Amino acid sequence: MAVKKKSLSDLGGIMYSTDPSFSYEDENEVVPERVPNNQQDLRVMLDRKNRGGKAVTLITGFIGTAAEAEQLSKMLKTKCGVGGSAKDGEIIVQGDFRDKVVLMLQKEGYKVKKSGG
Repeated sequence: MAVKKKSLSDLGGIMYSTDPSFSYEDENEVVPERVPNNQQDLRVMLDRKNRGGKAVTLITGFIGTAAEAEQLSKMLKTKCGVGGSAKDGEIIVQGDFRDKVVLMLQKEGYKVKKSGG
């Protein structure tokens, strides 16, 4: 998960470049280390806020790269037969699939807890 830049000073002084081949390199960017599945503590909850009343299953607490989160998200969405996304360290699966997701994550070796109502 990339750290968000909240102010101009977080950008290191570079705001704009006209060079088409320029790519900003952040020397302070931290690459999360690979944490084994059995050491990750995931929370599975039902969320309806800011979604027009539609329910989604929300998985939080994932530690890893965006590609790994996307891979786990794809596996969960495929098994549930629904859509969703993975961003900002959260995995969203459309619909109420809490029990099914908990069982699938436990099979993969994650420590999983249901949270929220």
